[in-house]
Amino acid sequence: MVEMSTSPALLAPGELRRPALRERLSRKVWEVAETIATPLAPADYLDIFNPLRPGADLRGRIVKVVPETADAATIEIKPGADWEDHVPGQYVRVGVEVDGVRHWRAYSLTHGPRRDGHISITVKAVPDGKVSSHLVRRLRPGRIVHLEQAAGDFVLPGDLRGHKLLMVTAGSGVTPVIGMLRNLFPVTDEGVVERQRLDVTVVHVAPSRPDSIFIRNLESLAEAGAIRLVTRYSGTEGRLDIDTLTEIVPDLRERTAYACGPAGLLDSLQAWYDAEGLPLQTEQFRLGPVVTTGDGQSGGTVTFTGKSIEAPGGKPILDAAEEAGVLMPSGCRMGICFGCVLPMKEGAVRDLRNGEVTVARPGETGPEGIPIQTCISAAAGECVIDHPA
Repeated sequence: MVEMSTSPALLAPGELRRPALRERLSRKVWEVAETIATPLAPADYLDIFNPLRPGADLRGRIVKVVPETADAATIEIKPGADWEDHVPGQYVRVGVEVDGVRHWRAYSLTHGPRRDGHISITVKAVPDGKVSSHLVRRLRPGRIVHLEQAAGDFVLPGDLRGHKLLMVTAGSGVTPVIGMLRNLFPVTDEGVVERQRLDVTVVHVAPSRPDSIFIRNLESLAEAGAIRLVTRYSGTEGRLDIDTLTEIVPDLRERTAYACGPAGLLDSLQAWYDAEGLPLQTEQFRLGPVVTTGDGQSGGTVTFTGKSIEAPGGKPILDAAEEAGVLMPSGCRMGICFGCVLPMKEGAVRDLRNGEVTVARPGETGPEGIPIQTCISAAAGECVIDHPA
């Protein structure tokens, strides 16, 4: 039997392929669905039933929240279908609504890629930290959070042969390192499974042992001979003196060095390594300045590339910009077609339909910014939009 094909590759030049009946019916069904769903889009309804589906904005469902210390917890997340996996040591930006405002924060992934496809982050609730406290104390399994793809170059070389490693961590700076170690030395119920024989020294600094995230994991790895662990509990032993590192780690200069922790420690380490002419790979999540959101009603200054305008709190940024002579992309002007979407690099805007505030912070928001619909968003303080004026 000869099979007939309607592939465009077999059609004569200029000849248009007539859509198959099934394709025509699918289009018709979708058109009907769009009509019924208006003013929302059919995808909005699909998101309600399956927010992790392929093609949806990247989200994750909370699977479990496991306390690590009195003020820290590991959060296990099932990411959406479009999650592109990660390399141990990388971080992920997580978006969560707190009191009606969506905030984004970056957290290290504390596992390598897992068989179940889940990812995990470990969060320490910092004093007055609205987001970290929400994640540690209020987040429950089943909740949906927003995600971005994993990023960051704080990762190990692909080939570790010939490398002796030094990892200096302080406080929650241990989180990317524990992700690397768990990937290098998987653990079963029987103990540590050492994939390869490596020479790894970990210098871990914390206020005390009870305050030390993952200390049990580090000690287990040390007891199994997988790593050499040096702890420094600053509450009883004082701060780590960088000049004593060569005493703690005599072969320090021979080791490929990584460090993650607060700025003070990293700056001191970097200065020491620079003076010695040695490379040091560091990781620090720098928090940007607090975004001025005002009262959410008064509007604020909207800065485009080359021009700033004053935008009232009750007027769409699209309208305010056009009145000021800024040429803007636009479409339905109802928040439906997404033809007006632009990236907000910094600041805050308020959705005029529901009052929800979206915030972008330097150092936390990705370099590409957060997409906002300018036709239904008003300035909620100062904001910076990546668009030429």
